[in-house]
Amino acid sequence: MTPTRFAVVGGGIVGAAVARRLLQVQPDAEVTVLEKEPILAGHQTGRNSGVVHAGLYYTPGSLKAKLCRQGVDMLKEYCEEKGLPYDECGKVLVARNPVEEGRLGDIMERAVANGVPGVRIINQAELLELEPHVMGTSGLHSPHTAIVDYGAITRSLAMDVEAAGGTVHTNFEVTALTERAGQTVVTGKHRGTETSDTYDMVIVCAGLQADRVAKLAGDDDDPKIVPFRGEYYLLRPERKHLVRGLVYPVPDPRYPFLGVHLTPTTDGQVMVGPNAVLALAREGYKWSTISPRDLMDAVMYSGFRSFAKQHWRTGAAEMLGSLSKRRFVAEARKYVPEITADDVIPGPRGIRAQALTRDGSLVDDFRITRQGSVLSVRNAPSPAATSSLAIAEHIVSLALENNSDRKDTSSL
Repeated sequence: MTPTRFAVVGGGIVGAAVARRLLQVQPDAEVTVLEKEPILAGHQTGRNSGVVHAGLYYTPGSLKAKLCRQGVDMLKEYCEEKGLPYDECGKVLVARNPVEEGRLGDIMERAVANGVPGVRIINQAELLELEPHVMGTSGLHSPHTAIVDYGAITRSLAMDVEAAGGTVHTNFEVTALTERAGQTVVTGKHRGTETSDTYDMVIVCAGLQADRVAKLAGDDDDPKIVPFRGEYYLLRPERKHLVRGLVYPVPDPRYPFLGVHLTPTTDGQVMVGPNAVLALAREGYKWSTISPRDLMDAVMYSGFRSFAKQHWRTGAAEMLGSLSKRRFVAEARKYVPEITADDVIPGPRGIRAQALTRDGSLVDDFRITRQGSVLSVRNAPSPAATSSLAIAEHIVSLALENNSDRKDTSSL
């Protein structure tokens, strides 16, 4: 019997986890990962803060909440099995006034409903015991929130794929997806040479390019990916003692982005940030990187214009923080007053692939669509990295179910 052939487009943590899961479920399958960059995890996966989210914020019963809690346990077990760092440094959400204290109660209810272990509301004295340099009136403590190295996890997953007989191709940019007799012909450039191959099923986990790759298969262009760049600073080594664990603001439900927070990393650094500004290129990590195509794609999209009209004040503030180091640090000083502009140095930058609908709404939950034999992950927001192993189980289940049913189109 001819083995089923799968292509996974995208070599971030979700793509690598999906490929690994396919081979767990169908050990005789031929599984190929196609990544356009020379390395795996080169974009969102390798450029985030490394936080393993516990599931504090997400709507109980949502796919995001379910996969996050499943994913935490699976990720911890995987890191222990592979000898990868997994540090439960804990997290505090810091309230600074009665309004934010009220929001803590709502978050606490969600956390308990989602099954987050050990979470509790703490008073000012307890906050200072946990974080002596943090200023706040109260907080919410999640002791099991952890940090990892998602790039290292992705590379380990890819090694699992290869050990199970799969193939990982880097420098392979997919340029066409053509349906043919119930299969998909994948055409692309591999190290500069055009090539094509036929697969029974293609699973698109393309992150920042998710909408464009899905459209190659005939999928709708809604939702569209709009890139937002997050910029970080790093605390100087002699100032790292100012935080012990993760220090976060209480999210304001009126705004789409979380705000500046402080995040220790597994390599011993402390990140301060990020902000959130419109990137001038989908893979543009600095102001000087401009893609006319990407920029026009964003600003001409009705969804982005509606979003910008609604949140222009927040956008202006984020822009000022990007252009002014002191203004950026002032946000961190609201929580750790001892930090000064001299205490930080430029750090990493990442791009968030934010899916927007035509009416300007943020796509908050995971979204997966299908066209023929192509299954596309159209939106995999935070906590996608945390949830990656659980997401992989979910995606593979959908892919195999739909592959057997041979449905023409489905929205999942």
